[in-house]
Amino acid sequence: MEQQVRPARRLLDRLLRPRSVAIVGVSSKPGSLGGDVLDNLERFGFAGDIHLVHAREAEVRGRRCVRSTADLPEGVDCVVLAIPAAGVLEAVRGCASRKVGGVIIFAAGFAEQDADGRAAQAELAAISRATGMVIEGPNCLGTLNYADGIPLSFSATEPHPLAGPGIAVVSQSGIMAAGVRAALHGRGLDVSLSVSTGNEAASGVEDYVEYLVDHDETRVIVLVVEHFRQGRRFLDLARRAHAAGKPIVLLHPGKSGPAREAARTHTGAMAGDHAVMRTLAEAAGVLVADTLEELIDLSECLQRCRQRPFGGVSVLGESGALRALILDYCEEISLVLPQPEGQVAQALASLAPGLILPVNPLDLTAQALVDPSLYARALAPLLEDPRSGAVLLAISLTSPGMAKRKMPPLLDLIRTFADRRALIFAMLGDDAGIGDAYIDAVRALGVPFFRSPERALRALARLSAWAARPVRESAPVPAGEPLPLGVMPEYASKSVLEAAGVPMPPRILAPTVEAAGAAAESLGYPVALKAQAPGLPHKSDVGGVVLNLRDPAALAEGWEKLNANIAAAAPGIALDGVLVERMASAGTELILGARNDPDWGPVLAVGLGGVFAEALGDVRLVPADAEPADIVLALRQLKSAKVLGPFRGAAARDVTAVGRIAAALGAFMRAHPEVAEVDINPLMVFAEGEGALPLDALIVVR
Repeated sequence: MEQQVRPARRLLDRLLRPRSVAIVGVSSKPGSLGGDVLDNLERFGFAGDIHLVHAREAEVRGRRCVRSTADLPEGVDCVVLAIPAAGVLEAVRGCASRKVGGVIIFAAGFAEQDADGRAAQAELAAISRATGMVIEGPNCLGTLNYADGIPLSFSATEPHPLAGPGIAVVSQSGIMAAGVRAALHGRGLDVSLSVSTGNEAASGVEDYVEYLVDHDETRVIVLVVEHFRQGRRFLDLARRAHAAGKPIVLLHPGKSGPAREAARTHTGAMAGDHAVMRTLAEAAGVLVADTLEELIDLSECLQRCRQRPFGGVSVLGESGALRALILDYCEEISLVLPQPEGQVAQALASLAPGLILPVNPLDLTAQALVDPSLYARALAPLLEDPRSGAVLLAISLTSPGMAKRKMPPLLDLIRTFADRRALIFAMLGDDAGIGDAYIDAVRALGVPFFRSPERALRALARLSAWAARPVRESAPVPAGEPLPLGVMPEYASKSVLEAAGVPMPPRILAPTVEAAGAAAESLGYPVALKAQAPGLPHKSDVGGVVLNLRDPAALAEGWEKLNANIAAAAPGIALDGVLVERMASAGTELILGARNDPDWGPVLAVGLGGVFAEALGDVRLVPADAEPADIVLALRQLKSAKVLGPFRGAAARDVTAVGRIAAALGAFMRAHPEVAEVDINPLMVFAEGEGALPLDALIVVR
């Protein structure tokens, strides 16, 4: 994939919107995959030419067959290979000789299997590069183009004409593509296109996302991706999609080690760092789902709602107990429930004085059964609250009879108000039978229907957080002078970072004990001594750090101790010198790091130092181009953020200074793509207004 030529849009059109199709592997026997493809095409009434290829049969289902792909007429737009892996390469070569536009390969047994499979897949990629022919797969389920009525998959499906721009699904896994597509159709949502990319020998997720950004029939792009092969390109495309108002919703398995291994064996690709991917994808405007259920829910809200549900949420309910549950859950998921104020509160208080309180969630009690007009009279003022981007109707529906009583006035209410604000319907009753007609009616009015309030609230929380996250085009940073390969010792790392705008403590590199004494006098006691050599990245582990030396005698003793430790623990190491550094005053230890991911680009890591970072994993990742304020926000979101104060009598820490330092480090990383990692540990942060200082630093250049 690294050397793959990106398919031009016109070539992808030949694959996805072909005017002529050939199927290799159709059989007169029932149950063949090629036969399933033909069934789909006939069911959809495909108007283009259909050619069949069979090595032995002259005719299948009344259609004439040719013996090989080399016998096809020249210029067929798309050829579907529904044959075993052993015959794929010969068939693809035949397609290339006949100037076919695109090929879909169902067969598995390529890079995901063994060395021979990897070699065969590499040859497929080479043919694609040489001819420009687009190859989808191998190990894929094909394509279902509902916008144009062209199903090129053995997954049985019915025509679903679009009422307007729909949801496009792109998945490396064929089963996931089929499952997501079926779930969306099951909710009555339009699917414009479903693509299974499989092993991505010569076309990948990024190619189809680029196609869909400018696809007029698509409003929302849904992705299930186990591995991005071109991460930086995907980030650029995500920003384009966001600017075009076309959300990308992503499910990316691979947070755990076993999941990453499963992805590798499934698609034949190494999985990247999930946390880095998520940080940078979200910064580029991608809405990342944690579960398949969440993927479907988020996609429905984005596609169905006439007004997209961003911001706080007002809840119109009928139960005090449910109100308490919702308050607990919204606190847990960080969903804002604005409390009514001013005229909104007055209007709600007048609904049933002493019975219905003007609070959020609003509890209409059983009064709405007696007076159904309460629903509309309560909803109208809620829609006037500018702090709420959506109103959740949390309605108890426990039987068909209850639904018959409540739903007609609620449907009237939705017809009246759905254009003014995003409305979400959540029933209390889970799988209670209420009849599909009411659910379909709600959805037809542009309102998502959920069978539990929690599921609706979770989707709203994710959507609100996503909408509040700014997507900025970062200003370019001039490239810096390339740094030498290898591990840079602390003294060199600090000098480089200081020149990049990261403040550093006073320090002097001393070659001798006499020079160290003079340095200490110049800097002022107490001082620290730190051994310096490229081969000592973790100098404290070998006794190469001596702290808190308060006078010349202590310094001389410390010098002798440090050198003895190095000689014993790391014999043969030649020191560049010993760094003499003035001891910093007491503060709170943070950790600040940076990593230049080869697939995704640079990210920063900020967290509490010591046990918090190591034992608790209490670290936040932010993009390297993050603003200081964004970095401060990330610090505030740490589990242990309370220690940043004020805390137990200690003054608040100078997190603003930390934001500036981290932003300077981010700019350095963007200017130096050759830098693999930077580690500043600890970064000592002092009281508010007193700044922060890196006490140790290490740069690794690849």
